[in-house]
Amino acid sequence: MSKIMVLGSCGQIGTELVLALRNKFGANMVFAADLHQEAPQILNNGPYIQLDALEKQKVRTFIIDNKIEQVYLLAALLSATAEKNPDFAWKLNMEGLFTILDLAKEGYIKKVFWPSSIAVFGPTTPADKTPQHTIMEPSTVYGISKQAGERWCEYYHNKFGVDVRSIRYPGLISYKSPPGGGTTDYAVDIFFKAKSVGNFTCFLSADTALPMMFMDDAIRGTIELMEAPAENIKIRSAYNLAGCSFTPAELTAEIKLFVPNFHIDYQPDYRQAIADSWPNSIDDSHAQKDWGWKAQYDTKALVKVMMENIH
Repeated sequence: MSKIMVLGSCGQIGTELVLALRNKFGANMVFAADLHQEAPQILNNGPYIQLDALEKQKVRTFIIDNKIEQVYLLAALLSATAEKNPDFAWKLNMEGLFTILDLAKEGYIKKVFWPSSIAVFGPTTPADKTPQHTIMEPSTVYGISKQAGERWCEYYHNKFGVDVRSIRYPGLISYKSPPGGGTTDYAVDIFFKAKSVGNFTCFLSADTALPMMFMDDAIRGTIELMEAPAENIKIRSAYNLAGCSFTPAELTAEIKLFVPNFHIDYQPDYRQAIADSWPNSIDDSHAQKDWGWKAQYDTKALVKVMMENIH
């Protein structure tokens, strides 16, 4: 059994990924690592190490000394946050990746997961059913770093045989962990506001359609990709993955089935331009064909689970 590390384990994806991996492979086999001095209570069921993805030597030493053979590298600055601090976003999103890819090239790490994003697409990309292979001209620092990362992952696989795997995540929705500064965050916050105060101010316009996914699907898809036989993984940049697509207005209509008096206001801000450069929906037929991916949650099912679990 390989030891696993999730670097960036305290974020929206990391928290739930660590729990799912520990449930599958055993708590002691999965090391959580993040900037925080202590793990959040939810991750106290297994080992935790304070680690900065930018401290290259510390990361290398820990992975080599502990014989960690699988790394999920989630440490990153997300789209909206990255626009406010582009220099640091580029540094974090790229240097951390090189540290892990180089360890894999040297044979210490056997398998790498690195998340990409729909942010790799841009205003010139076909917006509906965005294909796996298409025009990619991202207009955000986050998207530029993710596109560059995809190219490097593919390069390290082709040149050095590194077993690196990736998914272009859409907007992710969860009730267990807070979002981390992305453009799709409204679709998480709206549920909490609906339950607590009955109204919500949205930073995107009513008709902004974006690809979304319930976190359970994202975590399951990530682990299924990593567990698939290497010969089934035909794409070493990043796979398109689709869950469902909706607009704030469509999401509000579903929430009103649970909270009839729910009220939403629209005050689009700088995140509107980011959202407008992204796809409305995603074609994930390559993931379906290569390793059997299939989403389980549509919009209605996603809303039902969120409303039932937020208190």
